[in-house]
Amino acid sequence: MQRKILIMGLPGAGKTTLARELAPLLNAVLFNADEVRANVNRDLGFSVKDRIEQARRMGWLCDQVVKAGGTAIADFICPTAETRDAFGPALTIWLDRIREGRFQDTNKLFAAPEKYDMRVTAEGSPRHWAERILQELRPVFDPKKPTALFLGRYQPFHDGHRRLIEEGIRRVGQACVAVRDTQGTNEKNPFSFFDVKQRIEAGLSAFAGRYVIVPLPNISHVFYGRDVGYAVERIYLDDVIEAVSATKIRDEAGA
Repeated sequence: MQRKILIMGLPGAGKTTLARELAPLLNAVLFNADEVRANVNRDLGFSVKDRIEQARRMGWLCDQVVKAGGTAIADFICPTAETRDAFGPALTIWLDRIREGRFQDTNKLFAAPEKYDMRVTAEGSPRHWAERILQELRPVFDPKKPTALFLGRYQPFHDGHRRLIEEGIRRVGQACVAVRDTQGTNEKNPFSFFDVKQRIEAGLSAFAGRYVIVPLPNISHVFYGRDVGYAVERIYLDDVIEAVSATKIRDEAGA
């Protein structure tokens, strides 16, 4: 899931209202340009140069939230291709609900984006559009769709596991992560299902809605009959990831 989101459009189009509806649904940090200008960017005016710098700083703020594992929404006009380039790569939502804003200088400067991920029109309430954006960003896991199965102990869940499951999701569309109940069977299995589940959810946060985590008994053998319709395949990753050791991670963590 793209976790850096730009809500842009003319003044008065409803950007802030939509952003405030959407932010709680995504548990996102919201940066409103007027508030950022008033409290952080008071040195900037509204020249083309300053607008580009404002966009760069807004993008930087969002990037810091994303680096920390969160979701960030920027709510501002971002009127030109240059300001959008300065903001940086993001999921772009264009509010195309009005023909003119209240500031003539901004109306003259504003250039409709050639590329955007969603165009919000005048039809529909802010809540309606927030729900549509949520569905786009966080699809609901569909148990009837083709699904990749990953079976393991995940003691603990590490980057090798994450990369493996990400590759499975890319190939198939969604994944079922089946966690064997092995806690306490020996020193290599210190974590409960809920400990493991929490780590998996943190590691796969970018794929919300495209995987499900389920507990299983301590499965030690996998058998199947002929013509069962399953594709059983090993996924090979690069040497660095293949060398990741759960034992080493447990030792370093003192688990």
